[in-house]
Amino acid sequence: MTLQDKFSELDNQNKALLAVNFYNFETLSGVLRAAAAQDTAIILQSTKSTIDYLGLEVTAKLARAAISQYEVEAWLHLDHAQDVNLVKRALDTGYDSVMIDASEQPIEENREVTQQVVEMAKPYGANVEAELGYIAKLGQSKEKAAFTQPEEARDFVEQTGINALAVAIGSAHGFYDKEPNLDIPLLKRIREETPAALVLHGGSGIPDSQIQAAVTNGIRKINVATEVKNGFMNTLRQEVPKSDEIDLRKIFPPAIEHVQSLLEEKIAMINQA
Repeated sequence: MTLQDKFSELDNQNKALLAVNFYNFETLSGVLRAAAAQDTAIILQSTKSTIDYLGLEVTAKLARAAISQYEVEAWLHLDHAQDVNLVKRALDTGYDSVMIDASEQPIEENREVTQQVVEMAKPYGANVEAELGYIAKLGQSKEKAAFTQPEEARDFVEQTGINALAVAIGSAHGFYDKEPNLDIPLLKRIREETPAALVLHGGSGIPDSQIQAAVTNGIRKINVATEVKNGFMNTLRQEVPKSDEIDLRKIFPPAIEHVQSLLEEKIAMINQA
């Protein structure tokens, strides 16, 4: 099943999928263990930073091998690519889905580069995601407001032909300084204007009730990254001082288990929406 078909299935069920970034074998393992334990499909995401660290071919083959090992229905997604050349390389390497993020450019430029990627992805049958509006990235101000407007979303999807659209409705990447407040009425209006699968970025730290309301009102993909990195590293910081072990393979398991537990809870919560 393609990710596009999965989104259509989710739309009929009014459900959503968790999309989780991985950074190494250990975080990848934690993500897939959670999906297997909850008997659910999942989206595995890698960014340019992860690809720079592991290498593109290793990233893709590691993900494919792990998906097979854990026998989970999963798709490999390129997250927040700003370079069309990287998108092409990911498609050539077998990614199921790519995101071209030109959201910080004027909307005309965003539309143009997104159209280019949509045409590029067609021979591969890959899912294409783009972003419209301002969703603060790491280090950027969370005070700036540029929410996605329903009519703009409709026109953008129609003109570009994208399958999925990341919408700005009050979330942000990284840690939140204060509790976020998603604009659910705005999300509902966007959903009424476009058939594209709507994506919630910055899913780490959003209260469960708001995530569930977002799913009920049209979100089909929920991105999580910060909580995985933070929880993994905090667990390692606790474990390393307690051990004289030089075998790193014996140090990682508690951190992997933390990631699994965290994501199992999130998957269960999303499925209750």
